[in-house]
Amino acid sequence: MKMTWHRTILSSLAVCLIPMTEVFSQEEPLEAASALNEEILPNYHYEYIPDFTYEEVEQRIKSMKTEMPFELNDRIFSFIQYFTVRNREYTKMVLARKDKFFPLFESTMKKHEMPVEIQYLSIIESGLDPQIRSRVGAMGLWQFMPATGRMYGMYVNSDVDDRMDPEMSTDAAAKYLKSLYRMFGNWEVALAAYNCGPGNVRKAIRRSGGKTTFWGIYNYLPRETRGYVPQFQAMLYILNHLEEHNFNLEEPTYPIEYEKIRFERAFRMEKLAELTDICLKDLEELNPSIKNRNIPESNRSMAIRIPKNKSLFLKQNLAWIGDSLGNAPTMLLASQMVPVEEAATSVNREAITYRVRSGDVLGKIASNHGVTVTQLKDWNNLNSNLIRVGQTLRIYSGNSSSSTLADNSSSGTKTYTVRPGDSLWIISKKHSLSVEQIKRLNNLNSNNIKPGQKLIIG
Repeated sequence: MKMTWHRTILSSLAVCLIPMTEVFSQEEPLEAASALNEEILPNYHYEYIPDFTYEEVEQRIKSMKTEMPFELNDRIFSFIQYFTVRNREYTKMVLARKDKFFPLFESTMKKHEMPVEIQYLSIIESGLDPQIRSRVGAMGLWQFMPATGRMYGMYVNSDVDDRMDPEMSTDAAAKYLKSLYRMFGNWEVALAAYNCGPGNVRKAIRRSGGKTTFWGIYNYLPRETRGYVPQFQAMLYILNHLEEHNFNLEEPTYPIEYEKIRFERAFRMEKLAELTDICLKDLEELNPSIKNRNIPESNRSMAIRIPKNKSLFLKQNLAWIGDSLGNAPTMLLASQMVPVEEAATSVNREAITYRVRSGDVLGKIASNHGVTVTQLKDWNNLNSNLIRVGQTLRIYSGNSSSSTLADNSSSGTKTYTVRPGDSLWIISKKHSLSVEQIKRLNNLNSNNIKPGQKLIIG
């Protein structure tokens, strides 16, 4: 009984002494209200937080079947109390993101023949946020510094940071942790070295008189590292005993199924979204390493993750999509814009109607009729790229306008003036030519064209 009270008092004191980092800090509601001199209204919403003892947690840990076993002590128990009582919101946040990344983590750990429990380390490193940045410049789910990232093939420029790529960073973390394990022969010590560096761990081993376990060198490690491994072990316990601590996730976040496609060119993600009717936010979520929605020339060969439900359409239309990606997203300056009716009249276009069929997207309809997605949206007062089967669209056919946009010069040469959104593929279809024929007629060495440019088409 005395031992139980002794442990309870020690654990309570330890919890009070845990440093509150920026990630975990929370302002107490009553203190905030008092500071603002606001009236405190009664709050009748209570969350049930189960009581638990040291002995109960110890027994649960002993019954856990893990490849990386650990024993409970007062330091670990204090972090369990912290994440299940004082900072339940952080645990809920992690729990909501868990299913988005853990399938990738688990398969990577198994591929490298490592304990799958190591996947919980990313919770302590980043809170499962692939774009989080530490105060010292570490980035991503596994918080790589630039130099360490380069050691494992992750590079950084103004537009792309490979450390934020979930697959690349997870594979690099597994390789790095495995090398640290070979260096020290103990997974807990390897985790400590991942946090503070192998040099600090070797120094702690020397100062401890040659001890080789984490708890043997604990007092000689940097202060942050002393809490690093116990936090990892606390999360490992909690996420395997959610029900006992009344964690019931109502809205989990699941990964978007995807396929990788290489476009072999520089382009902006907005243009890809416009051409394919893919939600731009989905593209950003699937490709967190792309910082400014821009794939630069230096990264033109990188594989882009595309929602799986759109991958077949992209593969079937990769030629014209890749060709059209070279054009900037369709935008006109205000001084260049004219009302739709005036624009249609000025070129004597004949309005036609088109009924949307299954499998249609605005990009496909636009290319088939020689117009742009933006024009389709303007003509039909569409606020988004969403269309439905059976919907009727008004289109000012590009065929009837070709007579005005394609001029005959005095020498008998037929020319065409490039419009915003045009590509060589679109122009070739409108004038019954091949892309290669247009390039030969105009001595073009690439598929790049720009609005206002005149092309010989016959």
